[in-house]
Amino acid sequence: MISKAYSALVYSLAVIAGVTLVWLMISVIASVLMRNAGLQPFAWLFTSAEYGLLYMTMLGAPWLVREKGHVHIELVTAALPDGLRRIVSRTVAVACVVVCLILAWKGAELFLTNIERGDFDTRAYYFPRWMLTIAFPISFSLMAVEFARFVFGDDLMHTGEAGIHE
Repeated sequence: MISKAYSALVYSLAVIAGVTLVWLMISVIASVLMRNAGLQPFAWLFTSAEYGLLYMTMLGAPWLVREKGHVHIELVTAALPDGLRRIVSRTVAVACVVVCLILAWKGAELFLTNIERGDFDTRAYYFPRWMLTIAFPISFSLMAVEFARFVFGDDLMHTGEAGIHE
């Protein structure tokens, strides 16, 4: 049950990231059309696109790790024998878990600091900064879990085949 809820969370965040990508396209087109028509684009249009870039990236990242959609090069692992490839792949996954946990910890510190100080992002509007930085601990924690699945699960990050696979 926990596994299904967790998977639903990862896929829901990916859907939100996808919807955000569509919003980015719409907001950029609307902004360009308004400028070409001699109008001043709404301030919130540009600001929402900036924030959308952050949210889209952070919320979609755990799903990309799950689907092996992140960028990695298999030139070295393809040349390794199966046993060594498994060791290298799991070692890389452990390193990814460690890095993600450090970034989640630092992101949580930043988030808590923003709340404690009452920081605001003051571009077009006053926007509580914690609403931006909360994406860091959530996303990096979920990515750590996803990379841990490659450490402890049957599936490896690396296929052992060099080249493009689609």
